Amino acid sequence: MTTDPVADYLTRIRNAVAANHRVVEIPASNLKKEITKILFDQGYILSYKFEDTTAQGSIKIALKYDKLTKDPVIKKIQRISKPGLRKYAGANELPRILNGLGIAIVSTSHGVMTGRQAQAEKVGGEVLCYVY
Repeated sequence: MTTDPVADYLTRIRNAVAANHRVVEIPASNLKKEITKILFDQGYILSYKFEDTTAQGSIKIALKYDKLTKDPVIKKIQRISKPGLRKYAGANELPRILNGLGIAIVSTSHGVMTGRQAQAEKVGGEVLCYVY
Protein backbone atom coordinates (compact mmCIF):
# COMPACT_ATOMS: atom_id res chain seq x y z
CA MET A 1 0.00 0.00 0.00
CA THR A 2 1.34 3.41 -0.91
CA THR A 3 0.93 6.63 1.02
CA ASP A 4 0.76 8.77 -2.12
CA PRO A 5 -0.87 6.94 -5.06
CA VAL A 6 -0.44 9.89 -7.46
CA ALA A 7 3.31 10.02 -6.78
CA ASP A 8 3.47 6.25 -7.37
CA TYR A 9 1.60 6.73 -10.69
CA LEU A 10 3.99 9.47 -11.82
CA THR A 11 7.05 7.49 -10.72
CA ARG A 12 5.95 4.41 -12.67
CA ILE A 13 5.58 6.54 -15.81
CA ARG A 14 8.93 8.28 -15.17
CA ASN A 15 10.72 4.93 -14.67
CA ALA A 16 9.13 3.38 -17.77
CA VAL A 17 10.19 6.37 -19.88
CA ALA A 18 13.75 6.18 -18.49
CA ALA A 19 13.90 2.46 -19.36
CA ASN A 20 12.41 3.07 -22.86
CA HIS A 21 9.44 0.79 -22.21
CA ARG A 22 6.52 0.96 -24.62
CA VAL A 23 3.77 0.06 -22.14
CA VAL A 24 3.40 0.59 -18.41
CA GLU A 25 0.73 -0.97 -16.18
CA ILE A 26 -0.50 0.96 -13.14
CA PRO A 27 -3.13 0.14 -10.48
CA ALA A 28 -6.27 2.16 -11.20
CA SER A 29 -8.21 4.78 -9.28
CA ASN A 30 -10.63 7.45 -10.45
CA LEU A 31 -8.05 10.23 -10.02
CA LYS A 32 -5.41 8.27 -11.95
CA LYS A 33 -7.92 7.63 -14.74
CA GLU A 34 -8.64 11.36 -15.04
CA ILE A 35 -4.92 12.20 -15.13
CA THR A 36 -4.43 9.54 -17.82
CA LYS A 37 -7.22 11.05 -19.94
CA ILE A 38 -5.59 14.49 -19.67
CA LEU A 39 -2.17 13.11 -20.66
CA PHE A 40 -3.78 11.47 -23.70
CA ASP A 41 -5.77 14.57 -24.70
CA GLN A 42 -2.65 16.75 -24.45
CA GLY A 43 -0.60 14.31 -26.58
CA TYR A 44 1.85 13.06 -23.96
CA ILE A 45 0.87 9.38 -24.27
CA LEU A 46 -0.02 7.28 -27.31
CA SER A 47 -3.03 5.43 -25.89
CA TYR A 48 -4.46 3.94 -22.72
CA LYS A 49 -6.75 1.12 -21.68
CA PHE A 50 -8.68 0.64 -18.45
CA GLU A 51 -8.83 -3.01 -17.41
CA ASP A 52 -11.17 -4.31 -14.71
CA THR A 53 -9.68 -7.78 -14.30
CA THR A 54 -9.20 -7.37 -10.54
CA ALA A 55 -11.30 -5.59 -7.92
CA GLN A 56 -9.17 -2.46 -8.19
CA GLY A 57 -8.48 -2.67 -11.91
CA SER A 58 -5.47 -1.37 -13.79
CA ILE A 59 -4.48 1.17 -16.41
CA LYS A 60 -2.27 0.18 -19.34
CA ILE A 61 -0.55 3.20 -20.86
CA ALA A 62 1.28 3.12 -24.20
CA LEU A 63 4.06 5.69 -23.96
CA LYS A 64 4.77 8.04 -26.85
CA TYR A 65 8.21 8.48 -28.44
CA ASP A 66 9.46 10.78 -31.21
CA LYS A 67 9.57 8.89 -34.53
CA LEU A 68 12.89 10.34 -35.73
CA THR A 69 15.03 10.69 -32.63
CA LYS A 70 13.30 8.01 -30.48
CA ASP A 71 13.24 10.49 -27.57
CA PRO A 72 10.28 10.25 -25.17
CA VAL A 73 7.58 12.91 -25.45
CA ILE A 74 7.45 13.23 -21.65
CA LYS A 75 10.71 14.97 -20.73
CA LYS A 76 9.78 15.56 -17.09
CA ILE A 77 6.80 14.67 -14.94
CA GLN A 78 6.96 16.16 -11.45
CA ARG A 79 4.69 15.92 -8.40
CA ILE A 80 3.92 19.31 -6.85
CA SER A 81 1.28 18.93 -4.13
CA LYS A 82 2.26 16.22 -1.67
CA PRO A 83 0.31 14.72 1.25
CA GLY A 84 2.63 16.47 3.72
CA LEU A 85 2.46 19.84 1.96
CA ARG A 86 -0.53 20.58 -0.23
CA LYS A 87 -0.12 23.30 -2.89
CA TYR A 88 -3.22 25.24 -3.85
CA ALA A 89 -3.53 28.02 -6.41
CA GLY A 90 -6.34 30.39 -7.28
CA ALA A 91 -7.55 30.87 -10.84
CA ASN A 92 -5.20 33.85 -11.34
CA GLU A 93 -2.22 32.19 -9.62
CA LEU A 94 -2.01 28.98 -11.69
CA PRO A 95 1.53 28.49 -13.01
CA ARG A 96 2.63 28.53 -16.66
CA ILE A 97 4.96 25.64 -17.36
CA LEU A 98 7.88 26.33 -19.75
CA ASN A 99 6.15 29.50 -20.91
CA GLY A 100 3.08 27.56 -22.02
CA LEU A 101 4.81 24.51 -23.56
CA GLY A 102 4.08 22.23 -20.59
CA ILE A 103 0.93 21.60 -18.59
CA ALA A 104 -0.03 21.76 -14.94
CA ILE A 105 -2.66 19.22 -13.87
CA VAL A 106 -5.03 20.71 -11.31
CA SER A 107 -7.70 19.08 -9.16
CA THR A 108 -10.59 21.56 -8.91
CA SER A 109 -14.16 21.52 -7.65
CA HIS A 110 -15.15 21.03 -11.32
CA GLY A 111 -12.94 17.94 -11.69
CA VAL A 112 -9.36 17.28 -12.76
CA MET A 113 -8.18 19.53 -15.60
CA THR A 114 -5.18 21.36 -17.02
CA GLY A 115 -4.11 24.73 -15.68
CA ARG A 116 -5.29 26.47 -18.87
CA GLN A 117 -8.76 24.94 -18.61
CA ALA A 118 -8.98 25.96 -14.94
CA GLN A 119 -8.04 29.55 -15.83
CA ALA A 120 -10.64 29.59 -18.59
CA GLU A 121 -13.32 28.37 -16.17
CA LYS A 122 -12.01 30.75 -13.48
CA VAL A 123 -11.53 28.04 -10.85
CA GLY A 124 -8.52 27.27 -8.70
CA GLY A 125 -7.52 24.10 -6.92
CA GLU A 126 -4.76 21.75 -5.88
CA VAL A 127 -1.82 21.68 -8.30
CA LEU A 128 -1.12 17.95 -8.66
CA CYS A 129 1.79 17.85 -11.11
CA TYR A 130 3.71 19.44 -13.98
CA VAL A 131 4.30 17.63 -17.26
CA TYR A 132 6.62 18.73 -20.07
